[in-house]
Amino acid sequence: MSAGTIHTASEVEGKRISAIAAFAGLSVEVKESTSTIVKTPTFITSAIGRYIASLAPNSTLIGNEATDAALVDQWVAFVDSTIAHNNSLILQLVKGVINPYNKPIHTVFLDRLTSSLTIIEKHLDTHTFLATERITLADIALAAELQSAFSTTVDSALRAKFPNVLRHFETIVNQPKIASVFGSTTFAEKALQYVPPLKEKKEKAPAAPAQPKAEKKPKKEEIDEEDDDKPYEEAPKEKNPLDLLPKSTFNLEDWKRAYSNKETRGAGGSLEWFYQNFDKEGFSLWRVDFKYNEELTQTYMSSNQIGGFFNRLEASRKYLFGSVGVLGTANNSIIAGALVARGPEIKPVVEVAPDWESYTYERIDLENVEQKAFFEAALAWDLEVGDKKWVDGKNVRQASFQLNLSHGQFSDVEKQFK
Repeated sequence: MSAGTIHTASEVEGKRISAIAAFAGLSVEVKESTSTIVKTPTFITSAIGRYIASLAPNSTLIGNEATDAALVDQWVAFVDSTIAHNNSLILQLVKGVINPYNKPIHTVFLDRLTSSLTIIEKHLDTHTFLATERITLADIALAAELQSAFSTTVDSALRAKFPNVLRHFETIVNQPKIASVFGSTTFAEKALQYVPPLKEKKEKAPAAPAQPKAEKKPKKEEIDEEDDDKPYEEAPKEKNPLDLLPKSTFNLEDWKRAYSNKETRGAGGSLEWFYQNFDKEGFSLWRVDFKYNEELTQTYMSSNQIGGFFNRLEASRKYLFGSVGVLGTANNSIIAGALVARGPEIKPVVEVAPDWESYTYERIDLENVEQKAFFEAALAWDLEVGDKKWVDGKNVRQASFQLNLSHGQFSDVEKQFK
């Protein structure tokens, strides 16, 4: 039975979908995308896989029971958001797709990829497969992403730490039904590294013909001429006024790391860390609201707008932390959130963004119960304003790079192994 034709621009996506179809006893034609295809693959990869698996009668790929199906979906989502996402970002960095190359950010993504593999390693210590006692979509999805990672970013030294993951990978890719789809795997001995592009050598201009010596000028004139020929020296750049503020005990980068690595609420959470370390003399807290909410349409477009605003705040990233989201539904939503800014005023921090005046800024007083609750909810991504609930959001976090990842993206799968 044919499941149709899929257009994709990614070898990993095509292999993953072909393997799912083959395991389900179906055929699918995978074609390269054309200029007429706006987005590839035609559907989201995980959705395509689930649809194809559902076409096969009595297929165990998506689980037989509702609870099994939920586990399959959970693990597929985990693979997509952690393994596939971080491996893709590392490859884009080392291949120069993301410019300029940033070694600390490379390390961040590799650490996240390693953490994800550690979670799977622990799970596979007591399980043969990810979701059920049989091969499911989740196992095939993981194998497809690991084949790419094992041949590029996860080298022999790192693979040695994950024997269960490697065992699982070998089990899946060597299944008779799908072995031909995966083919052989070229395991990387050393991870792919960034290589700076070679600088083009400038050809030397031909030497000018020798000129007759000019008559020597009087000493005074010679000195004047030398003064005139001195190269122009650019005046030193003025320091950012925010750098001239008295030193603060609150380290913004430490806070960003605490926010990224801890649960937001509860004992030992990032909010507890914040209140223990915050310096209200050196920093200020602000509520931010978009002025033109009536113009907002689709919530995902509003979320992208927040990301764009944060990108335009790049010059102030070391002075700023933010957690801003879109609340509500399509054609009935608002943008709101909270900022932590260096200094007593918000303008010097946000005016680097051309659209900063499209938002209103109201100082948050932590002594005010309602304002404190707003601040905490914005950071925890459970903010509600009126009848509008949080849908999606963005954070200003790591310096020099916008991490477009959901806060706490590992969700329940990660928590059970912490």
